[in-house]
Amino acid sequence: MKEYWTALASLMGAFAFLQGVLHAVFPAELRAAVARLLGRLTRGLSPYCYFDVTEMDGMSTNEIYDAVQLYLSSTAAPASGARLSLSRPLNASSFTFGLAASDRVVDSFAGAAVTWEHVVAPRQGQGFSWRPLPEEKRRFTLRIRRGDRDKLLPAYLDHILAAAAEIRRRSQDRLLYTNARGGAMDARGLPWDPVPFKHPSTFDTLAMDPARKAAIMADLRDFAGGSAFYERTGRAWKRGYLLYGPPGTGKSSMIAAMANFLGYDVYDLELTEVGSNAELRKLLMKTTSKSIIVIEDIDCSVDLTNRAKPAPAPPRARPGIDGGIEQDGGAGAAARSITLSGLLNFTDGLWSCCGAERIFVFTTNHVEKLDPALLRSGRMDMHIFMSYCTFPALRILLRNYLGFQSDGELDGFAAGAKEIVRGLEEWVDAAEITPADVSEVLIKNRRSGKAEAMRELLGVLKDRAAGKRRGGAAAAETGKEAGGENEEEEEEKRALESPKEGKETAGIDGHDEVTEAKKQV
Repeated sequence: MKEYWTALASLMGAFAFLQGVLHAVFPAELRAAVARLLGRLTRGLSPYCYFDVTEMDGMSTNEIYDAVQLYLSSTAAPASGARLSLSRPLNASSFTFGLAASDRVVDSFAGAAVTWEHVVAPRQGQGFSWRPLPEEKRRFTLRIRRGDRDKLLPAYLDHILAAAAEIRRRSQDRLLYTNARGGAMDARGLPWDPVPFKHPSTFDTLAMDPARKAAIMADLRDFAGGSAFYERTGRAWKRGYLLYGPPGTGKSSMIAAMANFLGYDVYDLELTEVGSNAELRKLLMKTTSKSIIVIEDIDCSVDLTNRAKPAPAPPRARPGIDGGIEQDGGAGAAARSITLSGLLNFTDGLWSCCGAERIFVFTTNHVEKLDPALLRSGRMDMHIFMSYCTFPALRILLRNYLGFQSDGELDGFAAGAKEIVRGLEEWVDAAEITPADVSEVLIKNRRSGKAEAMRELLGVLKDRAAGKRRGGAAAAETGKEAGGENEEEEEEKRALESPKEGKETAGIDGHDEVTEAKKQV
């Protein structure tokens, strides 16, 4: 054993001596040239080609590195059994996994296999810098076969960037924006104020006929995945929805369900805070893609029914574009108001194409008050009537508030429970009740039990239906009385006109009799 260690020490000493001689005889430039030549020969004989994606691109972060890290951590790495690092970014709603140092993962694209390796090495000592660099140098090394290079690049990298953007958007909290300051900018140069969007409404909980909900969801899916279609047809990648119906029928809940279904941010545009068409365009330019732009109660926000030139408004102070306070007055006030043409250009003009994958949603309680130009195709592509509560929608509300799934659940609750359900189906259309009113009744009685709560709801439906009938009968009686009064007025008019006509006739006849008598004399 002693001889073995002695021989090993002698060999290592000889190797160190030869290394020293090589360093002394051959300069560093020659050694580097030989190393490059050997590397080229090795790569030339290898069936693979390699690509490095470094973390830093000069002094800035490499976008491709972040995209690859997010893509591998969310798709390929968990399925491959690789060692992962766990993290949760700021403003994210879910955890993300990162590929550990010096680990590799295998992925596939278009039928070709690729290998990613995460290489981490310590960084050499750096001098003074205004922006210190990380202590470690990180990079991803992509290995692919030479024959697959044209098939994978750049399509594979485009796929990674798109998938990473979608993962990042899905993992982050959605935001609700409002233009509380009109068109004024904040410190970041943005006219929108964001707050976290936490509305829990989904299409599963939305009280609406299931067939109509399925049609709306299919339309939203076609829109979100229609990039190639809109590009092929030469149309802007946007879509308009008009939600109209009585108050309390779920228009705001529909907007929240659309945002949660697509994962889009919501921009709540308050038209009364916008001073001019120019500010309206600026607000549109500052919205992001994959968003829903909402104008609620458009018939009540500003007067858009008159196409004529608006009358001058009284002077008022308002925030300007640059954040200052401006005073409107005189002829300038009329020029600084929102017009119908400005809103039309906002939704369907050239400025509406400054972003992609955006949805415009208008809501109103009185669709008949809107200008026809707002309702044509291309501006409002889909008109959705939010009607009174129907029986399918009522069953959804019973499931949400009472946990009611089927009629069989009522067998053990109370006698005649199934008759209650049949009564609800019979009276809900005649009652013309909104989902908001039904929800209020169920919330008040949710602790009374399913059968008792539905019995109470049935009583409310019957009372409303009876009130509707009484109101209709009273309106009909009022119409009859009004009709009778009109007939009496007509008769009085005819009576007043008849004597006058009689006098005129009598006068004519009397004149003829006098003339005849004179002739006889």
